[in-house]
Amino acid sequence: MVSVRELLHAAAARGDVEARHEAEILLGHVLQRERAWLFTHADFVPDQAQVDRYNELMKERQRGEPIAYLVGHRGFWTLDLLVTPDVLVPRAETELLVELALARIPLGVGFRIADLGTGSGAIALAIAGDRPHARVLATDASCAALAVATANAQRLGIDNVEFAEGDWCAALGSRMFEMIVSNPPYIAAADAHLAQGDLRFEPPAALASGVDGLDAIRQIIDTAPRHLAGGGWLLLEHGYHQGVAVRDLLAKHGFQATQTWQDLADHDRISGGHRP
Repeated sequence: MVSVRELLHAAAARGDVEARHEAEILLGHVLQRERAWLFTHADFVPDQAQVDRYNELMKERQRGEPIAYLVGHRGFWTLDLLVTPDVLVPRAETELLVELALARIPLGVGFRIADLGTGSGAIALAIAGDRPHARVLATDASCAALAVATANAQRLGIDNVEFAEGDWCAALGSRMFEMIVSNPPYIAAADAHLAQGDLRFEPPAALASGVDGLDAIRQIIDTAPRHLAGGGWLLLEHGYHQGVAVRDLLAKHGFQATQTWQDLADHDRISGGHRP
C-alpha cells in the first residue's frame, strides 16, 4: 500500500509541476478531499480501490482527457460548474467577457441579457449571479448542453436565468435585449490544434466554425441588431488573431464604439460595440 505522499511524488517524477498539480486534483477527487487536506495528511494510505481509481484517472489524463471531464466540474468566475463532454470546458480567458458585461449592466435594474451558445451556462450564470435583478436568457442548439446548464442553475440556486433551445439568435424569437453576449466557436475547421490535446475531447460544434472560424460570429453579428434595444451592446469572444476582422464586421452592421479587449496574456479576446 502507498501513501498520499508517495502517489504524488510518483506523479511529479513522471512529469513537471503541472503533472503534480493535476495529480493533486485527481487524488483529491477520488478521496473526496480538498487539495489542502492532501498536504496535511501526506501519510494517509488510501485503500486499493481508491488507488486503482486514481491510477485509472491518471491514465485517462495522460491520454489527453480534460481534467474537468474527469472530475465533473470546473471553477469559473465565482462559481463551481458541473461539466460533461457535452459542453466546452469553461476557460479563464472567458471571464473577461463576464467582466466587460457586468461593467455595462447597472445594479438593481431589470436589464435583459441573452447568452448565445451557453454550453455549461458559465457566462449566463456568472452574470445572473452578480446581477440578481437582471433577466438572462441562455440559449444553445444542443439539448444535452442545455441540460447541463439547467442543472448548474438549479444547483447554484440562480433563478433569474431561463433557457431556450435554438441556433444563435433564432432562439430569441421576437424578444429584445439590452445586451447580447456569446462565446461562439471560432477555430478554423482545418486548424491542426483541433486534433491535439484537450480539444480532441471537446464537442467539435463548440470549437470550429467554417473555413476561417468566423461563420458563427458572422451569423450572430448579422442577426443580433434585430434583438438589441437602442444602445444595446453585443460582446463576442474570439480568437487572438480575429480582433480586426470582428471589429470590421461589427462596423459594417452599424455597431458603434467598436473595440477589442485583450486577455491577461495580452491577446485579443473580446470585441464588441453597441447599437445606435
